[in-house]
Amino acid sequence: MLVGAPRKGSPEARDVEEHLDELARLADTAGAAVVGRIVQFIAKPTPDLYIGQGKAEEVGRRLLDLGAGLVIFDEELSPRQGKHLEDLLKVRVMDRTELILDIFALRARSREAKMQVELAQLEYSVSRLTRMWVHLSRIRGGIGLRGPGETQLETDRRMIRRKIGQLKQKLVEVAEHRSRLRARTDDRHVVKVALVGYTNAGKSSLLRALTGAEAHVEDRLFATLDTQSREVALPDTRHPTPGTQPVRVRYTDTVGFIRKLPHDLVASFRATLEEAADADVVVHVVDASHPAWEDQAEVVGEVLHGVLGASESRVVVALNKADLLGPEDATERERAAAQRGWEAVLTSAKAGLGLARLRALCGPGDRPRQPEGPRRTGDRG
Repeated sequence: MLVGAPRKGSPEARDVEEHLDELARLADTAGAAVVGRIVQFIAKPTPDLYIGQGKAEEVGRRLLDLGAGLVIFDEELSPRQGKHLEDLLKVRVMDRTELILDIFALRARSREAKMQVELAQLEYSVSRLTRMWVHLSRIRGGIGLRGPGETQLETDRRMIRRKIGQLKQKLVEVAEHRSRLRARTDDRHVVKVALVGYTNAGKSSLLRALTGAEAHVEDRLFATLDTQSREVALPDTRHPTPGTQPVRVRYTDTVGFIRKLPHDLVASFRATLEEAADADVVVHVVDASHPAWEDQAEVVGEVLHGVLGASESRVVVALNKADLLGPEDATERERAAAQRGWEAVLTSAKAGLGLARLRALCGPGDRPRQPEGPRRTGDRG
């Protein structure tokens, strides 16, 4: 069962059903079947249950009626709130962050991705160990005497913090190795293009369409977590003369973004996201057929702005899945992109629409850099 509890008057309250639809897709990706949903608009979270006592009891009754054994909150729960909810409802309670972490753990394939996910999981769980050791916490220690529960918690916290330190060091080594590989790419004068975007916007499909190489494609959120790179040779448009050597272009597909992306995950995947900061061109892939395409673009734009910082990467917006748009909607998307100052192109990986133009924008050529740094692709205006 899904539970949404947005604050009254917030943007989340306005779009609560859309957020729960996305949470349902996340649950499906994790292998859970959604049997119901409950919404309560709150002034502020309660310390013990996040939602009100009466609403929590209503959730419990609905669970019995539906035979559900799991509750997923769209909001992030504190350790105290999670523990009290589980005590009251007698079922497993998760929040959106924990669900996303589970999906990442399920989808990670490479050694680097697995380390990044494990680091995020450990940093998330270190403050939530009390829920795991409630059966030992009944014996409380005083001055000079510690109960077995407290001793076990301290031991586990030390082990987790030690493991976190080890993972961070290993990821630093991976980042250094990645930096050396990028330096070799620079030596070969390869044009670097990074594909970024909201999850399920079609980045992997676009990578396959642009390069002709195989890439895992699935109509599910976070179908791919591992960075995928494909290198192709394109004609050098700067010197279109017979005998001119083609220019190598490397396209890299990065991890997708989503609303309320856990901060620990953003930090853990920073080394991967730095592929975008080091790219010559960043292609922001937007699902132009989605009703909330502007909001999704804004989510990506905010995270991307933090990752790129002072990078000189040039940002191109691919308004993808354009084959699902009618002529009027397509024109409206282009108009909206122009109003935001985006360098945008309508594309469709499935129909092959706009790929030639996108290759030209990303490929070799004398292109001006943005003097003030990359525009936040999610900015309105």
